[in-house]
Amino acid sequence: MVAEEGTHFKSTVPPIPSDNDYDADPEVWDLIVVGAGVAGAALAYRQGKDGRRVLLLERDFSEPDRIVGELLQPGGYLMLKKLGLADCTDGIDAIKVRGYAILKDGRYAAVKYPTEGYSADIAGRSFHHGRFVQKLRHRAAAQPTVTCREATVRRLINDLGAEWQEGKPVSGVKYKAADGNIREARAHLTIVCDGMYSSFRKPLTQKADVHHPSFFVGLLLRDVQLPHPKHGHVVLATPSPVLFYPISPTEVRCLVDVPGAKLPADLPGYLRSKVAPQVPDELRPAFLEALEKESIRSMQNKQVSCQPLHMPGALLLGDAFNMRHPLTGGGMTVALSDTRLLCEMLHPLPNFQDSIATAHRTAEFYTARKPVSATINTLANALYRVFCVTGSNAHEEMRQACFDYLAKGGACASGPVSLLSGLNPSPSLLVMHFFSVALYGVGRLMHPRPTFRGLYMCIALLLVASRIILPIIWAEGLRAVFFPRLAPKPLESIKRVESSMKLTSSGSVGSKLSSTGSIGVQLAATGSIGAGLSKRLA
Repeated sequence: MVAEEGTHFKSTVPPIPSDNDYDADPEVWDLIVVGAGVAGAALAYRQGKDGRRVLLLERDFSEPDRIVGELLQPGGYLMLKKLGLADCTDGIDAIKVRGYAILKDGRYAAVKYPTEGYSADIAGRSFHHGRFVQKLRHRAAAQPTVTCREATVRRLINDLGAEWQEGKPVSGVKYKAADGNIREARAHLTIVCDGMYSSFRKPLTQKADVHHPSFFVGLLLRDVQLPHPKHGHVVLATPSPVLFYPISPTEVRCLVDVPGAKLPADLPGYLRSKVAPQVPDELRPAFLEALEKESIRSMQNKQVSCQPLHMPGALLLGDAFNMRHPLTGGGMTVALSDTRLLCEMLHPLPNFQDSIATAHRTAEFYTARKPVSATINTLANALYRVFCVTGSNAHEEMRQACFDYLAKGGACASGPVSLLSGLNPSPSLLVMHFFSVALYGVGRLMHPRPTFRGLYMCIALLLVASRIILPIIWAEGLRAVFFPRLAPKPLESIKRVESSMKLTSSGSVGSKLSSTGSIGVQLAATGSIGAGLSKRLA
């Protein structure tokens, strides 16, 4: 049962025991999952349900403690439900989230998630991230064919047990176990989902583009009511947004975005003097109290886009290869959507023993995921840039137009929020609404009559809009985003491995033939010696 405002359930999520019975391990696992976060735990559960022997490796199975990953959009909850894991939001003080309230210059624009046509339970969920992850891990651990083990994965290995090199299939991992020993685990397929600090992003991708646009500074506000209950709140502050959302019936998370590569030297002073005056009046006392009594936590935000190699025997999943600015809370939605897509691709396979056949079966994964992931990525990164203050008049016009467009309600609100919620991840709808916002701003500038300054600002506003969204879409890949069926499959790595395996096989056959020839020569020589001896004896 999901806790409603005013109802409190004590969260009791017991720790996950590490199964260190190494003698019971199979010689070769069906699947090794590296990392037991949202994607890894959900994947292990689903593959366990399909009867696969799964080894789930995680560095630390204690409850994670993070200031992000606390808001699951309705689209993410829908994916969770389709994976059979909807009950993981029960018993953790989760709050149903119904929409967003955006504040600019003392004025609110409240927009609700467009959940008409869905079952009554489809809504956002906000919670303590660690409690949610522990519930997912428990569901995975409960599967008889899933083994959960605390370990630090050191390297990927090839079929000889040596460190894996590009051009060969991945055949498993070497890991440091709880007993301190370096152990080896073989698997037909290894899924790497070890998060934003992935150790394997570089070897498993051709190109990784990583940006650090800002920091999130987190505070926990206690015993305070949000102006719009069961809504996430976005304050369009200067220089960048401030977020508020409930994570339990008595707690509200505040995330202050601080742009740049470094945090202010006097962070408490910055929050008190620069941010507090822009916090809504209803929340300011609790904000200032949290500054005095609660710990101030921070996390550097990342934007990550990669070109995965799609190597036979291995796949990347989750934040290990794709991240967007966390402003819109879309990360878990993408992770769960990707997990479901991958499970659907793997389900028809009786086993994963043929790494080449498995790689061909999943070759479309990185392009088939694009309409969902690219929509959420583009929306998050574009909205963040729109909501930040740059000092440009044209940019401020775009920022104001975005707020006023959403405040109009109707299709102007439901369309963008359907994208934000993950319920309607359509790239074409995103582009249409983004430029509709820009054109709405143009209309405002031309009212009540055109002026030379107004015309200049219109052109500048359209340029601002284009410079924000077009590079983001270009980086995602035009064909992959809008025409995923026409996008080229990443088959080069598969072909290289296939050729390498054929050469190795041919070399082995040649060696055997050569060896056979040598034996024949030796036998012929032995025959000659025998003949000579016979003559002498005669």
